[in-house]
Amino acid sequence: MKLVMVGNGAFAKKHLDGLKRIPGAEVVSIVGRTTESTAAVARQYGIPHHSTRLEEALAQPGVEAAILTSPTQVHAAQGIQVMEAGKHVQIEIPIADSLADAERLVAAQKKTGRVAMGGHTRRFNPSHQWIHNRIVAGELKLQHLVVQTYFFRRSNMNAEGKPRSWTDHLLWHHACHTVDLFQYQTGETASAVQALQGPMHPELGIAMDMSIGMKTPSGAVCTLALSFNNNGPLGTFFRYICDNGTYIARYDDLLDGSEKPIDVSKVAVSKDGIELQDREFIAAIQEGREPNASVAQVLPAMQTLDRLEKSLR
Repeated sequence: MKLVMVGNGAFAKKHLDGLKRIPGAEVVSIVGRTTESTAAVARQYGIPHHSTRLEEALAQPGVEAAILTSPTQVHAAQGIQVMEAGKHVQIEIPIADSLADAERLVAAQKKTGRVAMGGHTRRFNPSHQWIHNRIVAGELKLQHLVVQTYFFRRSNMNAEGKPRSWTDHLLWHHACHTVDLFQYQTGETASAVQALQGPMHPELGIAMDMSIGMKTPSGAVCTLALSFNNNGPLGTFFRYICDNGTYIARYDDLLDGSEKPIDVSKVAVSKDGIELQDREFIAAIQEGREPNASVAQVLPAMQTLDRLEKSLR
């Protein structure tokens, strides 16, 4: 499987690290905004071709698919470009920063018949898979999902502390993880949603703090707090309050309500959620099937985000 990596930042490197552990996966080209930074990552990972032009990378011999870790604002346009070039595409979360663009992606997938997948890593983290498997088996029922998403990001800096060329967003990026996970774990689309946001940043033009609430028709609720102002432990932490236990998920790790670790090593072939996500993408292409987290499957999350955005106006 010959792939193109689009983007050369922190998340592209997470994918490149995961792909190295997948037999047969080969990144043959990487695309970035500037030649110098893209060439540096190509050298670091032994990628034979690099470019600042997506169409040039897609034209490399044998390329079947692309993984987009580019700025959110170009996800939809690039995703459509990849599919119209006859290639399969995985688009890092969020697949778009508007419902209209998400719908355009779904339409392009239906038209081209290519595999198009959203990078909804929470579906693949072993911690969340462990919970999902027990919900599906009828052993757990989610009552309340309590989530904290905290960063300290008062300027356009990425996870490596380098300047970004684009502006991140609490709702359309970081809340997207939880909105999709909540609806995936409950098997329902939220019937009631509400959102509050704090003051807008004078330069970035985005809210730096946000509170989101959701409820499903069956009564499960989700409480999500997000901040770019948090000067403390960073990341996203999930507390699953269920009818038969409480569980705390921190990325690929899972603990019970008393903070005792739960062994999730047998859930999948790896404990790296991004690697598992990439394995699903490649397997879906090889098997000619719809992947978990296809653009069609994650569209309800985009619809809920659109409703939340409208509630802020």
